[in-house]
Amino acid sequence: MISAYLEVFSLSGTMWVLLGTVVGILIGSIPGLSGAMVIALALPMTYYMQATDALILLVAMYIGSTTGGLISATLMRMPGTESAIMTTLDGFPMAQRGEPARALGLGVIASFIGGMFAWLVLTTLSPLLSTLAVRFGPYEIFSMTVVALTLIAAISKGSFMNGLLAAALGALFALPGIDPISGSLRLTFNIAELDNGFNLLPVMLGLLVLGQVMIDSGKKSESVIQKASGSKKVIFSAKDFKENLWNFARSSIIGTWIGILPGIGGTTASIASYSVAKGFSKNSSKFGNGCSEGIVAAESANNAGTVGSLVPLITLGIPGSVVTAILLGAMVMHNLNPGPLLFVQNPGVAYTIIAGVLSANLIILVVMWFATPLISRMMYVDKAWLLPPIIIFCFIGAYSVSGRFFDVIAMCGFACLGYILVRAKVPLGPFIIAFILTPMAEENLRSGLVVYGSSYLPLLTRPIPLFFIVISIITAVWAVWSEIGQARKAKL
Repeated sequence: MISAYLEVFSLSGTMWVLLGTVVGILIGSIPGLSGAMVIALALPMTYYMQATDALILLVAMYIGSTTGGLISATLMRMPGTESAIMTTLDGFPMAQRGEPARALGLGVIASFIGGMFAWLVLTTLSPLLSTLAVRFGPYEIFSMTVVALTLIAAISKGSFMNGLLAAALGALFALPGIDPISGSLRLTFNIAELDNGFNLLPVMLGLLVLGQVMIDSGKKSESVIQKASGSKKVIFSAKDFKENLWNFARSSIIGTWIGILPGIGGTTASIASYSVAKGFSKNSSKFGNGCSEGIVAAESANNAGTVGSLVPLITLGIPGSVVTAILLGAMVMHNLNPGPLLFVQNPGVAYTIIAGVLSANLIILVVMWFATPLISRMMYVDKAWLLPPIIIFCFIGAYSVSGRFFDVIAMCGFACLGYILVRAKVPLGPFIIAFILTPMAEENLRSGLVVYGSSYLPLLTRPIPLFFIVISIITAVWAVWSEIGQARKAKL
C-alpha cells in the first residue's frame, strides 16, 4: 500500500494526476461536454500506458470533471455537468448579487471536503468488502450483476421500460463471439471480424462521443444570456466553514452513501443532500436565493458521490454509472481482473487507484483555487470549434484498438444507434453497463449451473443470491409502480 502512495505522489505520478485533473476541470466547466466523453476519448490513448498510470489519469479526469461543473453553474447558471444542477440554484444568485468569489470558494471547499470524506470511506471499506466478496460463488456474482442492471435501469432518465430496453440491447450486442463455456462461435453471421465480438472501445466511442457529436452538430450555437459579474477568483472564510461545519459532514455522508449504491450517481446525491439541508436549515426560505448552505450541500454530495461510486467498482467489479463503466473497461483493456480478485491478484493497482483519488482531490483544490479565473474563460468557447478534433480522435482511437477498419465501421454503427436511442429518450447508461456486465453475468450463471447440477434453486436458497434477487424484484416493482402513479397524475 505504501509503495502505491509513493508511486502516485512521485513526479511522474503527480504529472499524470495533474494532467487528468486539469483536462477534467476544463471539460467539466464547458456546458454540453461531459466527463464520460473526455474519458472515452482518452481511453485509446492509455492503451500503451502502464495500467497504474492509465487508471490514475482516468480517475483524475473523472473527479476533475465533476468539480469543474460548478464553475459554469455558478457564473453562467449553466451546469457544466448534470451533478452541478443543484449548484445553480444558489451559486448563480450569490454570484449575481456581487459575490462570485465567495460562491466559487464555497463550492471548491465543499467539493474538496466531500471528496476527502469519500476517500476515507474508500480506503477503509474497499479492502473489507473485497475480503468478503472474494468468497462469493458464481450465483452470488450473477445476482449482483442483476441488481446492478435493475438499479441502473430503474433510476435512469426516462421510463423503466426504456431502461430495460437499453439494457437488453447492450446484452444482445455483447453476445456475438466465442461461447465462454463451449468455445463455439455464436451470432457471428459468418463475419470473421465478429469471432471475438465487438471491442469495447469502438462501442463506447460511438455511443458516448460520436453519437453526441451527431446530436450537437444539428444544434444552433446558443449565446449565453446571463453571466455573473465581478471577480472570478476564489475566496473562503473561516466564518463560512464554521457556519456550515455540520452541513459539510452531513452532505458528505449522504453523497458517499448514495454514490456507493450502483446506478444512482452524483446528481441524485446532490438533490437528496440539498433537500435534507433545506429541511434542517433555520433559513430554508433563503434556499434558491444565494444561500451558502445550498452550495455546500450540493457540491459536498456530488463529489462524495463521485468518489463513492468507485467503491463497488473496485471491490465488486460493478459499475454504477457510465463513467465507472468506462473505468471498468479500462481495467479489462489492461488485462486486469476487476472485482473481488483485484485486491488479491493486483493489490498494487487497487491501492494506486485509492491513492490517485487522494492526489486528485489535493491537486484539484490547488488548481481550482488559483486557476479558476483562467478556466472560466473556456466556458465561452463555441463547441463548433471542438467537434472536428473530437471526430478525428474518435476515428484514430477506434482504429488503434486492433488496427482493423472493422472497428471504425462498428464505431460509426454504434454512433447511429446512440443517436437514435437519445432521440427516442432511451438512456445510454444501461446499454453500456449491460454490454460490459453481460459476459460476466453469463459466465457466472452457466458456471453456477455446472456447479449445482443445472439447478436454479440455489439462487433462492442461498442467502446472498436471494437477497440480491429480492432487491432486484423490489426495485423493478417500485419503478413500475412509480411510473403508473405518474401516469395517473398526468391524466388528472
